[in-house]
Amino acid sequence: MGSRMKLDELGSFIREQRRGARLSLRKLSDLAGISNPYLSQIERGLRKPSAEILQAIAKALRISAETLYVQAGILDEDRDHDLVAEILKDGYLNERQKKALIDHYRSYLDSADAPVAAAATVQDVLDEEPNK
Repeated sequence: MGSRMKLDELGSFIREQRRGARLSLRKLSDLAGISNPYLSQIERGLRKPSAEILQAIAKALRISAETLYVQAGILDEDRDHDLVAEILKDGYLNERQKKALIDHYRSYLDSADAPVAAAATVQDVLDEEPNK
């Protein structure tokens, strides 16, 4: 799927969520801490928001950031075999527990000779995911 089409779908999805939450464009931009014109451009598929901007929009809409990450193509929708993504979306674990599980899992994946790279935070893990 083309990136332009993906941006259009993301923008439409955000607009639908905003309207479903009965928020004006201005109100959502205030809640998310981004400018009104920038949010408008995102909704129209003209700008590609960063993961941080998507997280702010998701928080303002009271939906999971992962939902927007999937819509934006940052995370794969089919994550059956992606244990890190499953750990990240688990609502029963706190951030410290998620970090520990991810670090432990990655220690098994790394070769015995290579040093294990510890995730500083869950956000660092999310920041790494698009580079897979």
